[in-house]
Amino acid sequence: MAIVSSVTRPRGHDHFEPEAALDPAEQRALRGHLEQIDYTVFAANKEVVARTLQAADPAKFQKLALAAAEARAKWIAAALQMSEHGHAPTPQQVEQLGMLRTAYDELTAAYEGMRRLVERGHLPYHRK
Repeated sequence: MAIVSSVTRPRGHDHFEPEAALDPAEQRALRGHLEQIDYTVFAANKEVVARTLQAADPAKFQKLALAAAEARAKWIAAALQMSEHGHAPTPQQVEQLGMLRTAYDELTAAYEGMRRLVERGHLPYHRK
């Protein structure tokens, strides 16, 4: 079973484009509704993220970055070892390599996700 992360799945378009059939007053009302929805999502994210993660700091980013670097190194080292004799890897080796790559991809996506949480104001960032 493959795990699809935001790294491999593109995000949808997220800008308001008013319907051509709406008059300006209806467009303003729709914008107001969408802003209210966006604020509700922002408040929910901020509450849940703060409760779960408390805050981000340089040490948390460093630990996540080191874990991703370690996963990348293991993935590449395994690929090099498998190709050392010039033979195609076995199905089991390919599966193992895929799991190592997935670990790297997911850790990288988590790092980007935490950065995005800080950038969007969902997660406080404290310099220590």
